[in-house]
Amino acid sequence: MTTTRPTRLLAGVALLLSTAACARRPAPAPYVPRTRDITVTTVPLLVKEDAAVFPFLKQDFAPGGVLENKEVYGFSPSTITVVQGDTIRFTFINPEDDVHSFVLPDFSVALPGQRVTHAAYVARRAGIFPFKCSIPTHLPMMWGQLVVLPARVMAGTGAPAGNAGGETSRGR
Repeated sequence: MTTTRPTRLLAGVALLLSTAACARRPAPAPYVPRTRDITVTTVPLLVKEDAAVFPFLKQDFAPGGVLENKEVYGFSPSTITVVQGDTIRFTFINPEDDVHSFVLPDFSVALPGQRVTHAAYVARRAGIFPFKCSIPTHLPMMWGQLVVLPARVMAGTGAPAGNAGGETSRGR
């Protein structure tokens, strides 16, 4: 089968138009950093006071026990996800009388007992950053991670990133 000149010409024009249409697509809009309200609560998991309720813990907290000079606490949520450039407005709730702290590599907040503490943090770099309580008797159990997604990943989405751990975030 031979192709006629008008058919080849139409095919060439169609290819040229489709290439031009692809080239004119606008670049995705850059991600606009948001302010996110995140609540983090300190949670006692296995503490000395529980030995009255769970008799097996007496041996665990005793000298030579697996929890000697330790208590098991956690952060809830233990994973927080934001986007690079976001500002996190933390509300820390410490409902018990033990003192805690919230420590990232470049950020530290004291969490006095039976208090609500507020602090702000700007997620300047993408990556996964561990956080912990720096009280020696709460280590190595009381920890979590801040996941900071690169802003370029969110470019053009028009929507904020999700947050693991069930926390909600509100753009402002």
